[in-house]
Amino acid sequence: MPFARTTGVQLAEADASLVRGSLAWAPELCTAMGVLHGGALMTLADSVGAVCAFLNLPPGATTSTVESKTNFFRAVRSGTLHAVARPLHTGGSIVVVQTELSDDDGRAVGMTVQSQAVRGGDRG
Repeated sequence: MPFARTTGVQLAEADASLVRGSLAWAPELCTAMGVLHGGALMTLADSVGAVCAFLNLPPGATTSTVESKTNFFRAVRSGTLHAVARPLHTGGSIVVVQTELSDDDGRAVGMTVQSQAVRGGDRG
């Protein structure tokens, strides 16, 4: 994904049951006072979640986000933001993924639940 690559999203692990990724803190990704921008957090969550959704699609299908909800719990001012995405529902028309965001100390930073439309493919 070109946008994810441009923003610095890295994938560490990816299979249908779990996807792990990260985003390093950088000043150009911040709001005031060195806080990682909420859009950067959502970029990581959406990117890692989309990979998880894609890995749960039927053969030949594609996907696109149709809904995304993020709760922010704490600010990130340094280090690396980590994401772990897991499928909650893998249906023929919708895939729902939950992505947990945490900091380097393992503290919860946020959580995103997104719905991805299944387009095309062999839905069995």
